[in-house]
Amino acid sequence: MKVTRKQVRLIMKRAGLRAIYPGKKTTIAAKYHKKYPYLLRGKNISFPNQVWATDITYIRLAGGHVYLAAVIDLYTRKILAWRLSNTIDSEFCIAALEEALEQYGIPAIFNTDQGCQFTSDAFIKVLTDHNIEISMDGVNRALDNIYIERFWRSIKYEDIYLNGYETMTDLKEGVKRYMLFYNSERFHQSLDYATPDEMYYAAFTKREEFSDVLTA
Repeated sequence: MKVTRKQVRLIMKRAGLRAIYPGKKTTIAAKYHKKYPYLLRGKNISFPNQVWATDITYIRLAGGHVYLAAVIDLYTRKILAWRLSNTIDSEFCIAALEEALEQYGIPAIFNTDQGCQFTSDAFIKVLTDHNIEISMDGVNRALDNIYIERFWRSIKYEDIYLNGYETMTDLKEGVKRYMLFYNSERFHQSLDYATPDEMYYAAFTKREEFSDVLTA
């Protein structure tokens, strides 16, 4: 009896089993790039667009690895933009950042790790041109960017590992479907069982209602 990779992953998930192997390193610091301090320690994040963050993860396909970058709003956990790439450079990270800025406005703080994609002159310029405060995780401090790390776990265990995508086209369609589900349908215990979209747009509705009361 033949068993497909997808079936094996499903069986392992149901049994609570996981393969153990070295992860591919996506955070590579550039020695001569400027580093910025971590600004979020002890900070109260209480509204959308106060703090955004980004990160890169890798995904295995039949022909090798591809890379996924995403921008997340920390207050609502909403994924604001994402990009897939065959190469781990700054261009697809910048594309995700620019899309988020165009669609959702400008955050007060933007947090990244110290990877060379995020410390590059081109990436930093987008942030400084919009007067955004720059925050960076400490060295070997993955927990400093815990919300995006949790998102990587969610998308991989709830979609990518189960579906076993083999081509970039299939992966892109799958990620697109999951992003829509994650933002608009997936309830989050940490958000009192609301969805990221509900939290994000409700906050702006309340702000507009409060503004209307003040100006009445």
